[in-house]
This record gives sequence, structure tokens and C-alpha cells, in this order.
Amino acid sequence: MSKDNKQQKALIFAAFVAGLCSIVYELLIATTVSYFLGDSVTIFSLTIGLYMAAMGAGSFCSRFFADDLLKHFLVLEVVLATLGGLSVPLLYLTYVAGDIFIPTYVLCTLSVGFLIGMEIPFLTRLMESFQTLKSNIANILTFDYIGALLATLAFPFFLLPMFGNYQSSLILGLINLTIVVVVAKRFNEKLGAQRRTISKILLAAGLILIVSILLTKPALEQWDSAMFSGRVVHTEQTQYQNIVITHERGDTRLFLNGNIQFSSIDEHRYHEALVSYPLAFKISLPKRVLLLGAGDGLAVKQLLKYDSIEEIVLVDLDPRVVELATENPYLTRLNENSLKNDKVTIVHADAYSFLKGNETLFDFIVADLPDPNNLSLARLYSRHFYHVLSQRLENDGMFVTQATSPYYATKAFGSIANTIESIHFAKVIPYHADVPSFGMWGFVMASKSPLRKPEDCKLTVPTTYIDLSMIGPMQVFSKDLSFQEAQVNRLDNPVLLDYYLQGWRTYGY
Repeated sequence: MSKDNKQQKALIFAAFVAGLCSIVYELLIATTVSYFLGDSVTIFSLTIGLYMAAMGAGSFCSRFFADDLLKHFLVLEVVLATLGGLSVPLLYLTYVAGDIFIPTYVLCTLSVGFLIGMEIPFLTRLMESFQTLKSNIANILTFDYIGALLATLAFPFFLLPMFGNYQSSLILGLINLTIVVVVAKRFNEKLGAQRRTISKILLAAGLILIVSILLTKPALEQWDSAMFSGRVVHTEQTQYQNIVITHERGDTRLFLNGNIQFSSIDEHRYHEALVSYPLAFKISLPKRVLLLGAGDGLAVKQLLKYDSIEEIVLVDLDPRVVELATENPYLTRLNENSLKNDKVTIVHADAYSFLKGNETLFDFIVADLPDPNNLSLARLYSRHFYHVLSQRLENDGMFVTQATSPYYATKAFGSIANTIESIHFAKVIPYHADVPSFGMWGFVMASKSPLRKPEDCKLTVPTTYIDLSMIGPMQVFSKDLSFQEAQVNRLDNPVLLDYYLQGWRTYGY
């Protein structure tokens, strides 16, 4: 193979890796910021906009580099690999610091985008001596786009579940540096005396990224310690979310994407309100129950108190949550190994997909889903979702959902209640419970058939929090919590997401 041929292949390899890295840098930055702030639609839209604008500026500025084009390209790749690789660790670091997080996000996005914008013009000009302009542009762009395609497949199915966003960023920086290694080797003679300078900065960048990778575990442990008040006893990134379990002075807590799911000190309040409260109204107790979410096994523990229940189908998207709930000693001690009970069938699927694809009817459906802090979750609180869900209920079936805080997110709570009301159940009842680790928390129950009046309710299982005297008061909301005017949440108009984010941000969350 001739020298020219090898040099062409080196530049084509550079275009492929550049395409792969550019997309993943963007995905990593947007994913990390949306993980911290929620509102993934806004964050991804803003990231794409900033990225594209910066790329345009980078492409424009590439015209001002006329001499030593090869050297400038290699230096650019070293800087891009270092900055891109460290972008996510920088976001983690500044999120703890607070006020500089958003400026860091914007600066990283613009800087990485600007450098990426210079890559293709540089590569195209470096290929000028080997091919005609028509072939040159076609080859560079083709392999750049192939790299981008591979990146979009590797990111959700390999990088994120295997390494998490923090380490993936650093690994990607090392992959980016392979451009410098390959191109510098093939253009060794042309670089001349500049080889030593390129080698030194390449070595420095590689050492920074490798050391950062080796320090990932202690760095994340320090970050977890700064973020969570309890001692972190388990942390991992799955394909779907970040999972953290803390334990401090007898209090076990589960966090998903930084949001608390329960505290062992008061989880019984939440789960009794979710399960025992609505069943106190039901005239005939259920036999077949569908549980959407609740992979921690705590709602199942409450349901297993009812001898009438013969089958519980638990549908949870993330297998790791369920595995931890059946293996982790902190969780199994709390849920009393409920998920290993013979009555429980576990299905790993999206709640909406399961309802659409399964025609089994249930007496009682419990939706213990995460708060609607992004568009994907907001659809699980939409009118269409509740309509499909109602079709999976027996004629005397009952449904209950957690519905975020009526205090912190009043309109969001109202939107959920009004959306369920729009399905025309026989009875819809919003109510709340006091859960210290959450504050005032809201629920909505609905039934296809008549229910007992509050004064006629029956608690047929032992409870720690709820008693009959609380049945009526839990339906009473103070007059400053007005949510009747909140709009119905629809797939084509997800007002719930805006209500939710606006409500929690008002209180600095």
C-alpha cells in the first residue's frame, strides 16, 4: 500500500472517529444535564441549538487557519478530546458547587461544538491533495455520518449501561485521541520537528484522561457523599437511570436519578396511603392486582397483607431495580422479600406498552410511577394512558396513582386529578398523606363502581399510619391549594410537564 493511500485511509479513519465522538459528546452533555435538572425536552433542544450554532462558528473560523494545517488539526483534536472527555466530570463537579453549573454547561457545549465545527473543514482541506473535491467531500462526510450512526447505537445500548455517563465521557476522550495517533503516524515526515510537540501534548492529554478513568470510582463516591446525606451503600448507572441506595443511622433511602423514592423511616405512610387507603373504600376486595412501577417491593409488601389477593403482576421497566430489591440486604430487610412470594409475577416492560399489549382484566391497578419530570414520564399520566388503563379494569375495578405533591406542585396534582376525572369513572377521589421525607404527598383513586362512604370504610389489615378517623380528613385540602382549573394532560399537549417543573422550581427544587 502506497504512502498516499495510507494517508488517505488515516484521514478517513479520522472522519469516522470524529463523527462518532461528536454525537456522543452532545448526548452525554444533554443526558447529564437533564439527569440533574429534569425537563429533558428543553435540555436536549437547547443543547442541540447551542451545539449547532457553535459548530457553524467553528466552521467559519476554520478559514483563518492557512499555514501548518496538519499541526493545527492535531492540536485541535487533542484539545477536543481533553475538553470533551472532561465535560461530564466538570458538570458533576460544578453541580455540587451550585451557581456555576449552568454557565459550565453552556461553556462546555459551545466549546466542544466550536471545535467539532472545525474538524470537517480541516479534514476536507487535508484531503485536497489526494482526491477531487467531489470525491473528497463525499468520502469525508460518508464516514463522518457512519461514525455518527454507530455512536447513536452504542450510546444507549453499550456505553451508558456499561460505563455510565461519567466514565463514558472519559473513554470517549481516549477514543478521540486515536485520531492524533493514527494521523500523526501516517504523516510523520510531514510533521518534521513538530512531531515532538504533538507527542508531548498527546501524552499529557492521554495521562489526564487515563488517570481520571482510574479515579472514577473514588471521584463518584466523593460526589455521592456530597450529594446525599446518608452513607452511600450502593450506586450504579443502568440503561434507564442512576440508582443510589444510602443508609445512615437506621434510615435506608433509595434514589433514582437523584430523586428520593423512599425513606425507610416513613415509607409505611406512603405505601399505606397508596394501597390500604383506597382498599378501605372497596366493597369487594381484589383478587388480581396490577402494579405499575414499585420495583422496590414495598407496595407489594402492603398488598400481600390481603388474603383475598391471589395474583400480583408487577410491571417495572428497569430489571436492576427489581434485582436489587430481591438481593440487596438493605432492601430485602425492608420489603420482607415480598418479590419472592409465589403470588408475584414480574414483567420488565414499559407500563404503557404493557397495557396496550395485554388484555387481562384486573380488580385493582396501582400506578406507583416516578414523578412526571420529563416528557416520557408525563405520557404515563396522560388522558390516553388512563383511558387504556380503564379498559384493563374489571367492571367493579379500582385504580390508584401517586400524583406528586399538592403543595409544591399544586397544578400538576390538579392536572392528574382532572385528567383521571375526564375518563368518566364512577368515582374519582383526590387525597393526600403526610410523608415527612416528601412533605404533603398526593394520590388519586378512581373506581368503575360505587364505593363505600368515608364513614363506612373498613380497614381489614393491620396498619401503622392510617386509621378510620383519617379517612375523611385525607380528602380535605386547604383553600390555598386550588387545582380545579388545571388542564387535562394529553399526549399532544403535555401541560403536566410544565406544571410540574414550574411548581417544584418555585421552591428551589
